[in-house]
Amino acid sequence: SQQKIFKAGDTNQDGQLDFEEFMRYLKDHEKKMKLAFKSLDKNNDGKIEASEVVQSLQILGISISEKQAEKILQSIDADGTMTVDWNEWRDHFMFNPATDIEEIIRYWKHSTVLDIGDSLTVPDEFTEEEKKTGQWWRQLLAGGVAGAVSRTGTAPLDRLKVMMQVHGSKSNKMNIASGFKQMLKEGGVRSLWRGNGVNVVKIAPETAIKFWAYEQYKKILTKDDGKLGTVERFVSGSLAGATAQTSIYPMEVLKTRLAVGKTGQYSGMFDCAKKILKREGVKAFYKGYVPNILGIIPYAGIDLAVYELLKSTWLEHYASSSANPGVFVLLGCGTVSSTCGQLASYPLALIRTRMQAQASVEGAQQLNMVGLFQRIIATEGVRGLYRGIAPNFMKVLPAVSISYVVYEKMKQNLGIA
Repeated sequence: SQQKIFKAGDTNQDGQLDFEEFMRYLKDHEKKMKLAFKSLDKNNDGKIEASEVVQSLQILGISISEKQAEKILQSIDADGTMTVDWNEWRDHFMFNPATDIEEIIRYWKHSTVLDIGDSLTVPDEFTEEEKKTGQWWRQLLAGGVAGAVSRTGTAPLDRLKVMMQVHGSKSNKMNIASGFKQMLKEGGVRSLWRGNGVNVVKIAPETAIKFWAYEQYKKILTKDDGKLGTVERFVSGSLAGATAQTSIYPMEVLKTRLAVGKTGQYSGMFDCAKKILKREGVKAFYKGYVPNILGIIPYAGIDLAVYELLKSTWLEHYASSSANPGVFVLLGCGTVSSTCGQLASYPLALIRTRMQAQASVEGAQQLNMVGLFQRIIATEGVRGLYRGIAPNFMKVLPAVSISYVVYEKMKQNLGIA
């Protein structure tokens, strides 16, 4: 944060912060903090109470309890009166360049954009300032690169998951070791990355469409007073996810077909697309679409609910010294919540993959969603719906870690604060 103060204060950019500049920074900073303080102090009595924090957060679409608001105030409150006056506020934020309420809130927002490959979470939101300064596209770019690197790093596990979803059955006891052996024997080390190209290429259009659609849906769903509640945010996020999925779905089909393909079957993604088109027509590119879209609902819903629950529990029990949970807490909450979401939607993802690959598996009946569901339950029981979930979960930790490290590095290189 000292660096941030220095950058903000050094107005003539000579790399030195002289006294005059420092005073100007303090004045400027104080003005912004005064505005932030005033906007929180609803009844203008010169003090911020817990209820006022609750109210202000509600306007921003975040609901917290009075108890949590008190915890937040406690971390700022120096004299133990349970209210925060201007002096305490100024001392707390003077050398902590969170300049406005929005920034303080972004502490608690899903502050890490993480891509686990199947992630359908609510897209990132950007403040007016970020949109003006062009920070938003830098953040999207950083997220995209992080996603590409982490998908490539965990591609062998991803391909193994797809193989197990499609070929795993009672008779074919494919486990992690035997699956890798089979893939290596059939196509060598390079084959472990089969289908990764499409998986990386689809990040850009998917992110762009999701981001654009999210902004549109938010406009439609915003209440008359311009407020967006958690539910509206969730609905617009899920709709944006569904819109993006719909437009790039043929790429999903290509990824699956390439992943289960044999060596020499396709020379690349365009060859694969041509062959599918010739043999099976356009319809083939939307196989498994219904379970895919249905899967968004349990995934996103549970992800969001668990994340909010974990976050508020954290704020209630551990937020005594500071109201900023820090990266690892947010990462932890994010990982646990997306794991719960994946558990709930996994059977639908498995059915989707089976339907995408059905035509390329010799002798397989072309069943619809319900038919496939019934057949898997009848022949293999509930366990059959969770084939391939082990490599899927093995993928989460490395994917999150790679994604996070690359995202932070990209942020530094692109100059995102």
